[in-house]
Amino acid sequence: MRRKRHLIARARHRRPRIVDTLLGSIVSGRFQERAAEWSVRVTHGEAIRRDRLEAVTALACAVSGRAMWMRGEAVLEQAGPERIEALRGESHMTRSAVTRPLAALRVFIEDQAVRATADEIVTLTYALRDACATTEALTAAREAAKDAHDRFVDVAASYLSRTA
Repeated sequence: MRRKRHLIARARHRRPRIVDTLLGSIVSGRFQERAAEWSVRVTHGEAIRRDRLEAVTALACAVSGRAMWMRGEAVLEQAGPERIEALRGESHMTRSAVTRPLAALRVFIEDQAVRATADEIVTLTYALRDACATTEALTAAREAAKDAHDRFVDVAASYLSRTA
């Protein structure tokens, strides 16, 4: 009888230990799960930020090329058809180089100010093709494109710093 009481008393003391161990395992598992979720969110956020920055810098670099300006200058100087054709090919490459980063920017950045300045810089860069009536018109178009480039970089930098 004494032995039976002793076994019952011992079993009562063991139950809280088992329950404590199980509860500890559950709580510890939940903390690990939340830490893993946080790590995934941080990694995803960094990847999105990297993609946004890449889109902005690639677009800024693509539109800052001189091919369209040089093509207009060659037309004004009445350069040979081979030279103008070569520069036309380079300006087409500029247009192709603009397409990918502009599409990426539209996918990764929803901010309307960034999108509007991106549209402006692309429009003004393409306008260089048609501004070769006079040297003054070409120079004014180039200055407008350079100013739009600077505005785009400033607006995009502001957006990226807010979303960091």
